[in-house]
Amino acid sequence: MKKQQLLLFSTVLLSSVFLCAQEDWQVLFNGKDLKNFVQLNGDAKFQIKNNELIGTSKIGSPNSFMATKKTYDDFILEFEVYVENGLNSGVQFRSLSTSDYMKGRVHGYQCEIETSARKWSGGIYDEARNGWLYPLSRNPKGQYAFVPGQWNHYRIEAIGNSIRTWVNGVQCANLVDDTTAFGFIAFQVHSIHDRSLEGKTVRWRNIRIKTTDLEQSRKRVDTGVLEISYLKNTLTRNEKRKGWRLLWDGKTTNGWRGAKLKTFPEKGWNITDGVLSVLSSGGAESTNGGDIVTEDVFSNFELSVDFKITEGANSGIKYFVDSDLNKGEGSAIGLEFQILDDKNHPDAKKGKNGNRTVGSLYDLIRAENSDSSRGKNFKGVEKWNNARIVVKDGHVEHWLNHIKVVEFDRNSQIFKALVEKSKYEKWKNFGQLSEGLILLQDHGDKVSFKSIKVREF
Repeated sequence: MKKQQLLLFSTVLLSSVFLCAQEDWQVLFNGKDLKNFVQLNGDAKFQIKNNELIGTSKIGSPNSFMATKKTYDDFILEFEVYVENGLNSGVQFRSLSTSDYMKGRVHGYQCEIETSARKWSGGIYDEARNGWLYPLSRNPKGQYAFVPGQWNHYRIEAIGNSIRTWVNGVQCANLVDDTTAFGFIAFQVHSIHDRSLEGKTVRWRNIRIKTTDLEQSRKRVDTGVLEISYLKNTLTRNEKRKGWRLLWDGKTTNGWRGAKLKTFPEKGWNITDGVLSVLSSGGAESTNGGDIVTEDVFSNFELSVDFKITEGANSGIKYFVDSDLNKGEGSAIGLEFQILDDKNHPDAKKGKNGNRTVGSLYDLIRAENSDSSRGKNFKGVEKWNNARIVVKDGHVEHWLNHIKVVEFDRNSQIFKALVEKSKYEKWKNFGQLSEGLILLQDHGDKVSFKSIKVREF
């Protein structure tokens, strides 16, 4: 075959391969009309211009969504977006709007689009349901993927319970969650309360979706992007590979005992549908079933616990516990990640400067959002929240729903000075054990726990 013919044949072959690859993609928005969409909730204006879907912000309107009439389960979605400075937006997926849920309010996964200094574009928010699932506080590299003032390219892969996002080719989220398996896709114009933002726009173009041959089309995962899993009492393959293990199996009392007992308490705790709960007994500390502790001791570790409190409840997760320190009344002694209904429990106003509020190092260091000025990201009473405790030698961190709220060195002079001015002053070398037990507290209020997992360093 002559050289020119070979070159022509190669060009035609490559073009054919490219066209075949493109055939697997479907145009989600044709740039001409919205016959395959329906507007939900708010009445912000959507229009089409220059093949772009344009949403315009409106004072007094709730969140407005331009939703597909068709629902999708597994897919890969790509689009470009341009949002004016000051606006918050997002793209819903696997989302629903039903009369029996908040009178039809759109709820479900949302890939974040924002221009704020927080820089969480590409993170995953659960609209009108579970709040932030993957904030970019856990992926600093991803915070800089989105560039304000220009078109940004997004990719969302939702395949099984794996949900991953990319912005401008940079991976932002790596989520595992099985709350919703299917739903519509929708483009959001967020509500506004500042009149200076009225009339600003968010624009989308080149919106396409792929629903076949998804496994072969996945992008390579950035190994530096943390996987966050919300699977109940279950470890992902990646978690197992990285050394995580379940500290509670979700079914039995194996691995746990009463803090002042040799066995698990016979009353005061129950296990139902994969949830471990301490029962209400009038708010008294350790007077019913009492605290429970691990049979194993821990030194350097990362602990993750999902917890849910009832109204007015008080509890805690303690670590570096020596169950022999306090044989009398009350709870066992150790460093404590405070679990509390700050709004309704009086302990929130005790201590010093809020150091007994949720997420705090109890009676020592107040929990504060280190990522922004938007509060501690507590999801609320009767909702599942995540506590994360990281200990590496003297360095300790508390994270509440994946936002760092406390950081300290337990071997420092500053820490020792805090102890000297606290209720722990009488306990020699408090918080400085080389190893200790992990404890779930009975403070007389109903609090539930699940997905208790740990890895050791």
